[in-house]
Amino acid sequence: MSNFSAFVRLSLITTFLLMTGCATTNQSAGVNDPLEGYNRAMYQFNDALDTAVIKPVAKGYDTVVPAPISHGVSNFFSNLNDITVIINDLLQGKFNQAYRDTYRFVVNTTVGVAGIFDVASLNGFTKNNEDFGQTLGVWGAKPGAYIVLPLFGPRNVRDSFGLVGDMFTDPVMYVEGDDARLAIVGTRVIDSRASLLSAEKVLDEAATDEYSYVRDAYMQRRQHLVYDGLPPEDDFDVFAE
Repeated sequence: MSNFSAFVRLSLITTFLLMTGCATTNQSAGVNDPLEGYNRAMYQFNDALDTAVIKPVAKGYDTVVPAPISHGVSNFFSNLNDITVIINDLLQGKFNQAYRDTYRFVVNTTVGVAGIFDVASLNGFTKNNEDFGQTLGVWGAKPGAYIVLPLFGPRNVRDSFGLVGDMFTDPVMYVEGDDARLAIVGTRVIDSRASLLSAEKVLDEAATDEYSYVRDAYMQRRQHLVYDGLPPEDDFDVFAE
């Protein structure tokens, strides 16, 4: 399963580059990055892999597949991810949110035709973002050192362990047959990457040192998610942990 599980997360290489662009990145002093030499090399490797393989395929996908279809594909995979979200809602004691996310999943799976149509969001049941890394943070685990993983991209020690829980709650990992599972995983990766093509200029315009920018933005975004946007003042500095 390792080949497939690694490929599933390949889209995160770019996801965290682009989706954290709104975070400030002026707090590098004291950042917990003892493996910076290795991390920079791995960051370059991941970026080169994306440039050589994933991005060109994503551009072709974006060109050939009509927008309504690609949007439906994105909704389908987002709906599958709601299973992971619900499990982590419960593990974090967010029972009301778990109810709402369960309702969202049931409605989108049935009325929304396997999640292709996001009917629930139209009715106020918007998507939440929860994963096992966040759950470990809620339980008191500190972020630990920053690390860039092959294929998986930006992480910290806590979120690296969280990947294991995420894989076990990923329905795609239980699809029988290597060919079928690979096809689903590949489609998800390419669809995720294609959805980010129009946002790439965010990183290019904002970063003088791309590696530092991504690192700082990632750490801040994860802190924001663990505390649902309200980190305690005495625990806000994630860089020195």
